[in-house]
Amino acid sequence: MIKLDGKKVAILVANFFEQVEMTKPRVALEEAGAEVKIVSPENGQIQGMNHEKLGDKFNVDLALEAARPEEFDALMIPGGTMNPDTLRSTPEALEFTKHFLRAGKPIAAICHAPWVLIDAGVVRGRKLTSWPAIQTDVKNAGGNWLDQEVVVDNGLVTSRKPDDIPAFSQKMIEEFAEGRHAKQTENAGALP
Repeated sequence: MIKLDGKKVAILVANFFEQVEMTKPRVALEEAGAEVKIVSPENGQIQGMNHEKLGDKFNVDLALEAARPEEFDALMIPGGTMNPDTLRSTPEALEFTKHFLRAGKPIAAICHAPWVLIDAGVVRGRKLTSWPAIQTDVKNAGGNWLDQEVVVDNGLVTSRKPDDIPAFSQKMIEEFAEGRHAKQTENAGALP
């Protein structure tokens, strides 16, 4: 089993995220030995969703305004529709995300979370997947959208939906264990 001992991972998430897309990858990361922190523009707690129904509330470990991305080795962004829509409308969340690309650090995003990557300007020329309904957004942003359970492109790991979580978690852990990716940094030159 691949270990992430000594690695710090930020989960960037706002209210109304798809709960299972945060909880299952988080457990996988923790079982691999990573130190995982929930980073959010919200204070206190964030609300999970089970599709259209309210799920559980989770404590925020670190407010986005106080988070220092250079202290983390990797970034994971869960989906749902409202969560990434909020994050992509939050300049601090976009800057936080851009740091990982500029530094060559791995990023994992599932379902609608590539919306955040689009608005951060990190998909042009990259292979990725997402929830099928936003494939046009990915293509319009210059990404090469693929209909696969998990797509890996130089440290960028993406998946489509909750059914893909086992494959997503496995590839995420592999990429996070590899650490910095030089090709990831090469794509940072075109960031807005």
